[in-house]
Amino acid sequence: MKITIERGLLLKVLAHIQSIVERRNTIPILSNVKFDAPDGRLSLNATDMDLDIVETIPADVSVAGSTTAPAHTLFDIVRKLPEGAQVELDCTGGDGQLVLVAGRSRFTLSCLPTDDFPVLSGGELPHSFAISVDELKNLIDRTRFAISTEETRYYLNGIYIHAADNDGTPVLRAVATDGHRLASVDLPRPEGAADMPGVIVPRKTVTELRKLIEDAEGEVQLSLSETKIRFAFEDCVLTSKLIDGTFPDYDRVIPAENDKELEVDAKQFAAAVDRVSAISTEKSRAVKLSLSAGNLMLSASSPDNDTATEELSVNYDSGEIEIGFNSRYLLDITQQIDGELARLKLSDAASPTLVQDSGDDSALYVLMPMRV
Repeated sequence: MKITIERGLLLKVLAHIQSIVERRNTIPILSNVKFDAPDGRLSLNATDMDLDIVETIPADVSVAGSTTAPAHTLFDIVRKLPEGAQVELDCTGGDGQLVLVAGRSRFTLSCLPTDDFPVLSGGELPHSFAISVDELKNLIDRTRFAISTEETRYYLNGIYIHAADNDGTPVLRAVATDGHRLASVDLPRPEGAADMPGVIVPRKTVTELRKLIEDAEGEVQLSLSETKIRFAFEDCVLTSKLIDGTFPDYDRVIPAENDKELEVDAKQFAAAVDRVSAISTEKSRAVKLSLSAGNLMLSASSPDNDTATEELSVNYDSGEIEIGFNSRYLLDITQQIDGELARLKLSDAASPTLVQDSGDDSALYVLMPMRV
């Protein structure tokens, strides 16, 4: 294989690739990126055995072929080359080495056989449908903050995507929870998604996918089985294993009987929570909401008896109530509300609270209270 490629183009792809490759590997080939260069195109492939990415870019191919090279080393080299440089990659020497030349710089890297490189991205997946890039960004951005990082409850370490109904309307729903808060977001169910199995997409996959689609446009083709999911868009294909577990029955924690309803300016509320919580200790960051007719008092205190309070005018005419929340969790949820008003439905100081955007029923959030 012998190719020439512009440095910026190669760097962009290597940035995606190297974040999937683990820095410590017991299997040497997994530290490498696989190059495959047929006519006029260069495909780069990396995997950690759970997640696989293939990205294709245009290149000047003088000798077609394939090879593998260390992903992180290659990324570091290309990152340090001058902008606008033309990078030549040559492994035609037959000595198992890749020579990288850019201007007066020359690097020789050891290669491993392409036959050793594992294949994760192939195979047919029975369920397939398309959603727009913007819809996928929306699903990820409004749920991923609630993904659990607790490894013992591995089945919560991802986003649960499944076909559901919202008051009789068929939807594609994404749900994430860590036991303290829950995020659920719907979008109109795409054609082909009705019979899909419910799947849990791992946290690392969600993170890498979100980075990849940042500048993408158009549609993303989702294909999935009960064990694997594939996202294909533009010149990139991301394939991932799914979490082998059962997502809990989240409907049971969504309160239906909360009778106290509060409407508050979402941006003012988020800013006030942020200010008041500055006084509380890092560990709990508890903030107390004291509600009375038309008024919300936010308060927080520290073990050193430092205190903070702030009052807001709100739409509220139910009985007086005091309830405490982890301010970080409350902020995470209020920051997802794009509309003008946040709607909170409460029951009592010990029961979960339902949070919604007053102008958008497609997303709902549940937050467990804490003692303050």
